[in-house]
Amino acid sequence: MSRQSFKICFCFRRIFKLRALEPPEEVKVLFDHYSQNGIMSLDDLRGFLVEFQGEYSATREDAQAIFNSLKHLNIFSRRGLHLEAFFRYLLGDLNGPLSAGVHHDMTQPLAHYFMFTGHNSYLTGNQLSSDSSVEPIIKALGKGVRVIELDLWPGSKKDAVEVRHGGTLTNPVDLLVCLKAIKDNAFQASEYPVVITFEDHLPENLQAQVAEMVTKTFGDMLYRPETDQLQEFPSPESLKKKVMISTKPPKESKTSSKKEQWNGEAAASKSDIETSDKDEVDDGENLQEDEEEMTVPEYMHLISIHAGKPKGGLQNWLSIDEKTVRRLSLSEQELENATRRHGTDIVRFTQRNLLRVYPKGTRITSSNYNPFVGWAHGAQMVAFNMQGHGKHLWVMQGMFKANGGCGYVKKPEFLLSNEVFDPSRVLQVKKILKVTIYMGVGWDLDFRRTHFDMYSPPDFFVKVGIAGVPADKNMRETKAIEDDWQPVWNERFEFKLTVPELAVLRITVLEYDTSGQHDFGGQTCLPISELRTGIRAIPLHDRRGDKYRNTRLLVQFELN
Repeated sequence: MSRQSFKICFCFRRIFKLRALEPPEEVKVLFDHYSQNGIMSLDDLRGFLVEFQGEYSATREDAQAIFNSLKHLNIFSRRGLHLEAFFRYLLGDLNGPLSAGVHHDMTQPLAHYFMFTGHNSYLTGNQLSSDSSVEPIIKALGKGVRVIELDLWPGSKKDAVEVRHGGTLTNPVDLLVCLKAIKDNAFQASEYPVVITFEDHLPENLQAQVAEMVTKTFGDMLYRPETDQLQEFPSPESLKKKVMISTKPPKESKTSSKKEQWNGEAAASKSDIETSDKDEVDDGENLQEDEEEMTVPEYMHLISIHAGKPKGGLQNWLSIDEKTVRRLSLSEQELENATRRHGTDIVRFTQRNLLRVYPKGTRITSSNYNPFVGWAHGAQMVAFNMQGHGKHLWVMQGMFKANGGCGYVKKPEFLLSNEVFDPSRVLQVKKILKVTIYMGVGWDLDFRRTHFDMYSPPDFFVKVGIAGVPADKNMRETKAIEDDWQPVWNERFEFKLTVPELAVLRITVLEYDTSGQHDFGGQTCLPISELRTGIRAIPLHDRRGDKYRNTRLLVQFELN
């Protein structure tokens, strides 16, 4: 048992004994059950994987891979695993909490998937005065974000295209630089399609310039539909390593065969800022100019996902055309207002069409909102500010850990059924999740000795709960373990779930402070639909969602 000292004043030191890392009692019992004479053989380990961990398809090769991962350790024996090696496996990367790899059906239309979506993807900070840069775009793509938003504006001399947040003090970045960054980084984290949404504030001559830049930059990577209006969106599988452009089509001349005029979300964003929390459903974003304008055919042919709102009110916005599909954008407040009377209409609309939800304009600090309102109504693109942190962004990152982190998560079947789901109904409990928090390790390796407390080892406790539909929300917490870098809680919690398909498990570790201002010790969010049962190692992440090298929890999941 080692010791650790903390200096108090000039003359005194507090000395603390540090416990050696050892397995919880439950792990010792399991090892005794599945081992023979203190050794767990290859077949014994496979039996543990199948019977206790619920890995029913586990083979001897899977067990051998675990053996191989431990061979470099002095604690490994050729005959099999000792208790210490078994414990090391349980805490290791091969024993993660989620199913690995892409395993959802990726052959359905895009409208059948939630898509990892960014908002104002070029901003480095707040919405009013931060810089625009390609760095946030590169970081977002590296984390699996599949929908990137760029706001297009004329440059100061009106002869070039800039990306910036219009009407603010944010500095611009050149569009071509953004496009090249997307091309170079689009498919490093995922091979499934990247959608670029343009919020377009350009005259025709600059739209032609954009068409040329996009075409030259992406070449064969660019998806161009055979017709101007798709009857059904293609599948993610068919669009692997393709880039799609989504924006409102340019206004057309009166003599054009197209009669309907479309508009994006620009005026709505302005209305958000001006009206703050006022009713945003009828925000005057439908422009009805009658002047004759020519289309830019090259620009028109870039657009594979047509966006905008038809003239009129909510009923028109949610109207369904069996011959075409499109994208509709609503602010978070517009969506909340619409769900009060048109919840099932929104679900029906999203079965074929795309719905994008974006933060209201008053979120000038780049904060985010509750994503479950959108997800429960089938919204595929719940757009978030990715440059910040906080519980809503953690939940978003957690949801898209599903399906191998590829950025596309298949929507639950109840959102696609002919019997349209009513999100306002309170449903019966469908599943019960039992979570046992055993212990945690790694803080002493990832943090300075005095990071949490100048005078003693940390006093960690865990908050664990559910983010989901209102009926499923629930947060609990363990007791605080005093003065221990390797706390053992051994506490069990039970959560009743009415919509487990959308639920996300939230785990946050805090260091107790008597002032109530507890220090942050790590967090993770996990999609419950993808949890692997049994005892699992749960890596923790920092506030921005980046994984710590060593800090993790040992947790057991039971799902009934």
